[in-house]
Amino acid sequence: MQPLHNKKDIIMSNDVSVETIAGKIYLIRGMKVILDADLAELYGVTTKALNQAVTRNEQRFPPDFMFRLNIEEK
Repeated sequence: MQPLHNKKDIIMSNDVSVETIAGKIYLIRGMKVILDADLAELYGVTTKALNQAVTRNEQRFPPDFMFRLNIEEK
């Protein structure tokens, strides 16, 4: 196996590139975030299923893992 030389060489197992993921990161409230719809798309599930999984397993996530956007942020 050859070592990776830069971030552009890194590809996720389902062919999602680092650039694709980086393009889904937004700066909101001074934090880097990925919207639930974008994260669900990356995992190949519906947004509803992703949110249900997080809600059902809240104890597995830190308190600041998720927040709702306000009207201005949307």
